[in-house]
Amino acid sequence: MTTPTVRRSNQSGQSQEPEKANSLLLASRRFAAWAAEITLVVTSGLIPFGIGVYANSRSDLNRVPLNPVLVTTERAIARPLALPVSYGIRNVAWPTNFLWTIAILAPVTLSWWQLYLLGKTGSTIPKRWLGVRVVNDRGSAPGLAAVAIREGVGRWTIPISIAYLLWRYSFAFPNLGLFTFLAVLMVLGEGIALPSRHGGRRALHDQLANTYSIDATRPLPVSLFANKQIQSTNDSDRQAEEWQQGNAELAPTATKTPHLWRRIQQNPNLTLFGVGLVSMTAVLATLIGTQVYIQIQQSQRATKQINSQQFLELVKQLSPDSGATNEQRQSAILALGGLKDPQSIQFLADLLVKETNPSLLDTIQQALTSIGTQAIPELKNKNQFLVSELESLNSSATQERELRQGRLQRNQQTINKILSVSNGKIEGVDLSRIQLGQSSTPGNSSFNLVLDNIDLSGVKLKSANLNQASFKASRFRSVGEDGRWDTFDDVMADLSQAQLQQANLTDANLSRVLMNRTDLSRATLNRANLSNARLYEAKLNSTQLVGADLRNAVLEQASLTGADLGDAKLNEANLYAARLGRVTAIGTQLSFANLTNTDWEGADLSGAYLDRANLSNANLSATRLTGAVLRSAQMQNVNLQNADLSLADLRGANVAGANFQGTILAPSKQDPADQFVQTPDLGSVSAVVQGVDFSQAKNLDSKQLAYICTQGGIHPRCP
Repeated sequence: MTTPTVRRSNQSGQSQEPEKANSLLLASRRFAAWAAEITLVVTSGLIPFGIGVYANSRSDLNRVPLNPVLVTTERAIARPLALPVSYGIRNVAWPTNFLWTIAILAPVTLSWWQLYLLGKTGSTIPKRWLGVRVVNDRGSAPGLAAVAIREGVGRWTIPISIAYLLWRYSFAFPNLGLFTFLAVLMVLGEGIALPSRHGGRRALHDQLANTYSIDATRPLPVSLFANKQIQSTNDSDRQAEEWQQGNAELAPTATKTPHLWRRIQQNPNLTLFGVGLVSMTAVLATLIGTQVYIQIQQSQRATKQINSQQFLELVKQLSPDSGATNEQRQSAILALGGLKDPQSIQFLADLLVKETNPSLLDTIQQALTSIGTQAIPELKNKNQFLVSELESLNSSATQERELRQGRLQRNQQTINKILSVSNGKIEGVDLSRIQLGQSSTPGNSSFNLVLDNIDLSGVKLKSANLNQASFKASRFRSVGEDGRWDTFDDVMADLSQAQLQQANLTDANLSRVLMNRTDLSRATLNRANLSNARLYEAKLNSTQLVGADLRNAVLEQASLTGADLGDAKLNEANLYAARLGRVTAIGTQLSFANLTNTDWEGADLSGAYLDRANLSNANLSATRLTGAVLRSAQMQNVNLQNADLSLADLRGANVAGANFQGTILAPSKQDPADQFVQTPDLGSVSAVVQGVDFSQAKNLDSKQLAYICTQGGIHPRCP
């Protein structure tokens, strides 16, 4: 039974202007209610997130690893949006974990609560305030299922999906700003009322869920949605006309669509035909799939059997009593390499250890190199076995040690050749805990790993020994399938806990590479790209980092004692509680860096850029800061005992609680040997401390106070 449509009265004395005005007013209130709902959800997440960011900037709070829930969420968001993913778990202040978890749960909880209210009552709190209600074609609350379709599918999934596809496969990728613009445009465009199938105008989400957004401030006739004929009376017509003026889009009433079961009952023959067709297709697909699977298995078994027979024949030729010539043995070894099956790889790896004939050893290495990265796992196992054997030998067993050392060296050389030949094709190769560097073990070989200008992205080198290895201009990171940098599929190596003492990484690309607790003592990293790299608790003592790019790198609790950071870029880097004693950082860029609780005792920061850096609770005793730029730096409770701040720019710095005992503020006569230090252009020396508040500074002597007062500084004792 159909529901009759309420018709508008077009009497000559009436005007349609009130109806248009009411419709416009309803559309405005609907948009305002929707904007209020979005604002509530976003605010519920932004407030705890912002407080968490503030807590994370505090230096007096303990640091803990980021919550696994947050790590998973971060990566789930980063992947589709092509954001760079950090594969390490960074440390944050302990309240930040709790607050950021709330920032995730609060918007989700609030969104579900609003959907529940909308499904059960037809209004959320903002809609109730603004007099907007959502109803179904019977005039009642739409229900949870309809609301899920209306909001989840119609309002968000469809427009966001269209925006994402347009962005992902266009020139705009991976520009996140353009995706945001497209998403907002699609969401707003979806909300525009479109002509309905049954007449009137409704948004797409209302048409999908068969709902109507109505004016809740106007009376709704009960008989409008009743499944019976309306008795035409003057009173009911007047009420229907009044309601319809405020809810014009609801006037057309859809004919009730038959259920799926009713359609099946009406067309039994068509239903049986469809079921039979689907059943036959499923049976045929199963038979074909089974036959294909059987043929593949048979082919694999036949190939394996042929390879086994060839393997046995070739092994016989290599036996000591076979009588084969040296050339025949070499041919057999190369043939074994061509098989590329597990048993031939294992045999060649064992033969490499046992063989003593130099010509055959070269052939074995050639065969394993031709196999490629498939031989790496077996060679790695042999490598670790030989290392354990060497460690177990007594220092007096010199001859046995030399023998085993020679075997280990051949193993290392073979791995080196495979990695060199397989340049750019070694992603996912696992070299964790392998011995490819110099060791402190007595009688160590002279083998040096050389992988210059090689693509090592995606290689797992966790806890590997790579001491004194050479990786000049090598790449430990590369673009993924999309061919773009800084997206979710970038391929990065893992160098966590690796030993890279005295390694040469000049001009290497280590951007975003995981290097937590890696030992880089006395290594050379000049001009290396370490931006966004994770070097938590890394050892960089006496390391050469001249001109290196360490922007946004994480160096929390790292040790850089005696390192050379001249002209390095450490903008926005995180060096929380790092040890930087006796560091040379002439002209180093440390703007906006987190240097809280760092130890710089005896360091040279001449001409360094520390503007807006956070130096709270840092130890800068006996530090040379001649010509350093410290504009707007946070220097609360910093230790500046015996530091040299001559010609340093302190304008806007916060020095509350700073210890100035023995600090040199007045510029002395410049030493000709220091003329290479570029001092900031201050116009005059008096601008160094002009406007800086020293009221809460500690241990200022009379000479320092006199200089501060005469040069425009602020202190209660200044006249």
